[in-house]
Amino acid sequence: MVHPRRAASHGPSPQLLTGISAALGALGAALVFVLTAMGLVSVRVARRVVTPAPRQPDTILRGLDAAAQTISLSRTADTVLPGRYGLFVTGTQQYLKVGSVLSEDAQVVKRKLLTHVPEGSHLAAEAAFSGWYFSQPEELQLPFTSELVGTPIGPCPAWLFPVEDATTWVIQVHGRGTTRSECLRAVPVFHAAGISTLVVSYRNDGEAPRSRSGTYGLGATEWRDVDAALGFARRRGAQRIILMGWSMGGAIVLQLALSSSHADAVAGIVLESPVVDWRTVLDYQARQLKLPAPIPELAVGALKNRWSSRIAGSRTPIPFDALDVVSRAGELRHPTLILHSDDDGFVPSDASHLLAEARPDLVELDVFEVARHTKLWNYDQDRWTRTITDWLDRQGLRGPSGE
Repeated sequence: MVHPRRAASHGPSPQLLTGISAALGALGAALVFVLTAMGLVSVRVARRVVTPAPRQPDTILRGLDAAAQTISLSRTADTVLPGRYGLFVTGTQQYLKVGSVLSEDAQVVKRKLLTHVPEGSHLAAEAAFSGWYFSQPEELQLPFTSELVGTPIGPCPAWLFPVEDATTWVIQVHGRGTTRSECLRAVPVFHAAGISTLVVSYRNDGEAPRSRSGTYGLGATEWRDVDAALGFARRRGAQRIILMGWSMGGAIVLQLALSSSHADAVAGIVLESPVVDWRTVLDYQARQLKLPAPIPELAVGALKNRWSSRIAGSRTPIPFDALDVVSRAGELRHPTLILHSDDDGFVPSDASHLLAEARPDLVELDVFEVARHTKLWNYDQDRWTRTITDWLDRQGLRGPSGE
């Protein structure tokens, strides 16, 4: 007679064990595939962050009326904005100034042309909408000279807009993927305040010399080129220096203020749509692209590590902790004005808010809405100008010839 308890004590069947093993193998293979794919995507993201790239088209030319001097563009969050802007095109013209929105629908925005386009002009369909407005220094109708600033990587071109007998200067630093012309909008504001302006270039921006890697340091290396400009200004008679940074130029300026041996000459900082913490920017852009949540941190990890940073295109690791100025807020020493839009669309304003909250004794934040990235002047020139000039007054930074 068989004992009932012994009869019921059979183990898993061989078929079941085989099935479990196969399932675990498939799961492991799928996991390896997912991790490998995410690793490859994160490296591509990292490369994109540090690699300079030509300007990318972001709108389509839908119509040009040379008789009426109007231009029609595909509707985007930028092309529908009120104000004055620039438009990079190809064909018989390279750059156009555009004015107010005349009409719009769900697909097309018609704007007034502020640059005369002759009859018979031919323009390609692809175009890039810009906040520059001014593309050349001559357009400002202010005296200027072209200069070369000696830096660790060689001579970097700069424009100097002098004010007679001015001992207060502003050094302006443009953002990622653009050039000095981005800064021209601010020159008349400082000139009217009796302040000389030095508009600088830095490594890998297409105007200054190329570094060995040819990639951005996201502020961690570029600040040394601007530090040389600070020395240049002091040798030319500057006693008080304001640093102004646009977008990534803000990250450069903040690193300069925290690290420069000339920091004692810095009287204040102005930041337009600045990068205050790169992690915040990468997280936001990954969400916009609908990338998996771990990708930004993996990209940061790739750029921070000495070995993987080379694979990602950077010769040296990028110190993201040092570039996080919110966490370093206690180290700030200079009065700072931030202009940032909550509708920026590229560099979120979160870190600017956090920095202002961390250092209300030094940091003032003027929050815009509707305006997009580095297009605050374009959207509301009067408010933008007034915000800066009022801050200059509060800091006692107007020059003797300031209005």
